[in-house]
Amino acid sequence: MTVTIFPGVPLTVTLDAIPSKSAAHRLMICAALADGPTIITCPRRSQDIDATLRCLTGLGASFRPQGKGYLVTPAAQENRADHCLLDCGESGSTLRFLLPVAGALGANATFQLAGRLAQRPMAPLLEQLEAHGCQTYLDPEKKTLSISGQLTPGAYRLPGDVSSQFFTGLLFALPLLGEESILEIEGELESASYLQLTIQALAAFGVTPERMETGWIVRPQAYRTPGRAIVEGDWSNAAPWLCMGAIDGDSVTVKGLAPDSQQGDRAVCRVLGEMGVPIHHTADRYTSHPGRLHPTTIDARDIPDLVPVLAALAASIPGTTIITGAARLRLKESDRLVTTAATLNALGGQVAVTDDGLIIQGKAHLLGGTVDAAGDHRIAMAAAVAACACSEPVVITGAQAVEKSYPTFWHDLRALGKPVEEAP
Repeated sequence: MTVTIFPGVPLTVTLDAIPSKSAAHRLMICAALADGPTIITCPRRSQDIDATLRCLTGLGASFRPQGKGYLVTPAAQENRADHCLLDCGESGSTLRFLLPVAGALGANATFQLAGRLAQRPMAPLLEQLEAHGCQTYLDPEKKTLSISGQLTPGAYRLPGDVSSQFFTGLLFALPLLGEESILEIEGELESASYLQLTIQALAAFGVTPERMETGWIVRPQAYRTPGRAIVEGDWSNAAPWLCMGAIDGDSVTVKGLAPDSQQGDRAVCRVLGEMGVPIHHTADRYTSHPGRLHPTTIDARDIPDLVPVLAALAASIPGTTIITGAARLRLKESDRLVTTAATLNALGGQVAVTDDGLIIQGKAHLLGGTVDAAGDHRIAMAAAVAACACSEPVVITGAQAVEKSYPTFWHDLRALGKPVEEAP
């Protein structure tokens, strides 16, 4: 699909935050492992959320639409095939969260991988699973990852600078085992806030790993349904709107965002403030306005998903913005350092790629042009942010990439007053 965004009227509007896929993954998994049914409120879906629902269904759970969400019936062995085929699409969260869970359940399962997922780092997690009773096999050509055997308790040790998702997967799985385990972090932990989101979801279902200085002690514990759970608003996908409000028009407000959320991307308000963006907050509503903006230096170690949209905003601020700590973006749906730079440069920006980030020479205005979303939802959204600073139309090919996390993104952009045309 191709989307064309035309220069248009100022943006002054309020949008509802979509449900956080990070929170949805976690609550759906906990509900599927619980001791009884759970009603989960999640009024909108995405490809990544659907991937987790598909895989949990393959592991024996069921999800029946109810109201603005689902009635989740926990996984049962009798509902699981002898060999489970689990399609996780391009969702790295789904794969990394559920691979250890499949091992803890003793499931014989094959995960089907799409896009660049088979190329993304998995070795540290696979090594730990194989050291604790499971057999795994990654077939890069067929894009599958198989697991068999029974995960056993013990001492688990993983590097903290590869993916916090490895720790989340094991925190879900280890309470299901019959004896105590220790999960240790080697070195500095990145994206630590997302592990707090995991701990929060586990606590809602009565599971409480014991924190120690270098990790967690995880004892056998039953997941107990709270009866109901609500998926909170998504800070990651609120970020494009807040960046747009800083560029064009009077203001953009996003409502339904938890001020005390454990989502790491809640830091977007702090970073925007450091760039001079006026942010106003009342209850669950956050509003950004144009202001006297200035370049800055951004450490993205704990907020990698924000890099493309923050870079798009920085490209329209005269001066040099430097983004560091983002090397992990090279192994996302695209090499996001390269594709972010290519997108902004195609629109008249001046962006250089470094080993772990970007150097952005901002300008007061961008021109416009044609960009390729590169199969990456974050790049498509970054192009939309940049379009607010462009004097000519912006054409985005492969714009359907937003369906991974935000299927209604182009509809909502149109609701902001931007002239948007879609073509197959």
